[in-house]
Amino acid sequence: MRNCYRSVCILLLMDSKIPPRFGRAWRPIRRVLKSHLLVEVQSRKQSQQIVKLKKFSTIPITVSPHASLNSSKGVITCGELLNVPTEEILKELQGQGVSHVLRISIRRDGQLINTKHLILTFDSSKLPEHIKAGYMRLSVRTYIPNPLRCFKCQSFGHSKTSCRGTLTCARCAEVRHDNSQCTSPEKCVNCKDAHTSFSRNCSAWKLEKEIITTKIKKQISYPESRKLVKSMTPTPGNSYVSVAKKSASAPSADRNKDASVVSISKPSESFTSASPSVTNLPIPSTPPVAPVSEEALASPDLTDFTLVINKKS
Repeated sequence: MRNCYRSVCILLLMDSKIPPRFGRAWRPIRRVLKSHLLVEVQSRKQSQQIVKLKKFSTIPITVSPHASLNSSKGVITCGELLNVPTEEILKELQGQGVSHVLRISIRRDGQLINTKHLILTFDSSKLPEHIKAGYMRLSVRTYIPNPLRCFKCQSFGHSKTSCRGTLTCARCAEVRHDNSQCTSPEKCVNCKDAHTSFSRNCSAWKLEKEIITTKIKKQISYPESRKLVKSMTPTPGNSYVSVAKKSASAPSADRNKDASVVSISKPSESFTSASPSVTNLPIPSTPPVAPVSEEALASPDLTDFTLVINKKS
């Protein structure tokens, strides 16, 4: 396995006020949990040095590679590999950075049937476009898993083995019974609509799918992806057209006034001496645009035009 980690997780063993940046070669640090900082390095040498750290200033720390950001998963499709064991496939592809091979199976008539699709785990955060399997050159597609739903409480994000919730029916959303013999009207636990909790038409399922897709494509953590997707998702009852109408009906002077005000947070005490404060940052405002009424569009003003009639000579 390649010993090259791009993202490592630093566990602080005591509360401290650490600046948001330290080290010239490291990228900005992100706080992923209350006591965890995510550091992304830019070279193999940096990764080898940072995992050896035991103390930051006078603070004891523990450094470990991130569980998911240092690897990537892709899908290949090959009919010639349908009857080849995954162990043999892994042995042949290890030289190309493959650390795990999993075959996708489908359940049909109560039996698991193997498919020609394989999920490959690479020990690099960047997914290759192609791999070579014998004489074949196979394209690699990004693997986007489906949201994990608990079969006990029907919520997303955890499995039945680690669930601390109450047994909930996946059909009617009532507690203390399962859906094996339930005949009540359908109701989703997550979105409260009239469908089962395992329906792919569920708005909550689609939201979780979008969060996972954004997390994998942008290579960010789940909380960051969820916050990003939530910010781009319109709130219920507000469509894009209604928001656009409200913004268009607002006076242009008020919009320019709001755009010219910039709020700058006060830097921490640790940065007061290191970096000068920045205040009164000017932002150029766009000139107001005069609104055009519907009457002007329907009947244009022709007073400045002269009617010219061509006469035959």
